[in-house]
Amino acid sequence: MIYADNAATTKIDERVLSEMIPFLTEQYANASQPYFFASLPKQALKEARETIAQCIGALEEEIFFTCGGTESDNWALKGFSSLYNNKNRVITTQIEHHAVLNTAAALERAGVKADYMPVSREGLALPETMAEFLNGREGKEMPCLVSVMTANNEIGTIMPIGELSRLAHERGAYFHTDGVQALGHIAIDVNELGVDMLSASAHKFNGPKGIGFLYIRKGVEIAPYADGGSQEASLRAGTENVASIVGMAAALKLNCAEIESNSVKLLKMEDIIIGKLTAEGLDFIRNGAGEHIP
Repeated sequence: MIYADNAATTKIDERVLSEMIPFLTEQYANASQPYFFASLPKQALKEARETIAQCIGALEEEIFFTCGGTESDNWALKGFSSLYNNKNRVITTQIEHHAVLNTAAALERAGVKADYMPVSREGLALPETMAEFLNGREGKEMPCLVSVMTANNEIGTIMPIGELSRLAHERGAYFHTDGVQALGHIAIDVNELGVDMLSASAHKFNGPKGIGFLYIRKGVEIAPYADGGSQEASLRAGTENVASIVGMAAALKLNCAEIESNSVKLLKMEDIIIGKLTAEGLDFIRNGAGEHIP
């Protein structure tokens, strides 16, 4: 079998799996406990948070662990909206992942105003379109969150996030990006992008399924996702999945270090396919914009 659906999920890296195994076997303590047996899992959590933060140019305390990209997207949109008793506004695009689109639809049912921006033929969210939505729609005076994915999960188009986030901030809006499809495949620095929140999922970059994180810029207020214990600064309760968190950090570090070599390999494969189609005189369309993830 030739597996050609790595945009949907990736195989776990064996180097990542080896990092996880100790926390599935000998070091199985609950990291939230105060006794000595929990010290190694607790330290592993801290180191994983530091590693992830370094990979995206963030601070350690800005990384919050979740069960994946869908939860992170839900938390970003719903956590922001609930601060205003749903009397706020969300702007997103028509080609977001369902984790954002269906969350925005759920917020609409709760009374939130939601606008869905069209994109260009190449799948680009254009700054001039966003400016129209920020300036000329009903409810523009409300607290606003803009959510635009870093790269599209179907056609790979990379969005001009830095430009879009600057425009949002100029209009007093906050900016969230769903980075699930991009992280680990292109270099991402949250400070260069200027985003307030970023969602990520480990299984997209050769980590385990069922684990992800939400970057929340220091100073950005958000309501807790789950009430309970004091995990994740009391914003996301629940016993930490130490093995998967360790695996996610290891996978992200490896993929970020290998971005250039992986890109060269993938683009070379793409050139072969496109070249063959062209040589055969076949009628085909290359979806997406010129700037796309490999």
